Amino acid sequence: MEIKDQIVDLLKKSEPLKGGEIAEKLGVEKKDVDKAIKALKKEETVISPKRCFYSVEK
Repeated sequence: MEIKDQIVDLLKKSEPLKGGEIAEKLGVEKKDVDKAIKALKKEETVISPKRCFYSVEK
């Protein structure tokens, strides 16, 4: 499963998370999460309800 898919699945099941928390829960590097989050925000799959926190539309 691609990291972007893992992030979306994780955010669907949780409250808004920071990039570092996402990386920790998925066991991947934060820089990889940051890159995936940037792409997901551009696709409008992920939203940022407040600064540095990420979530998906429910």
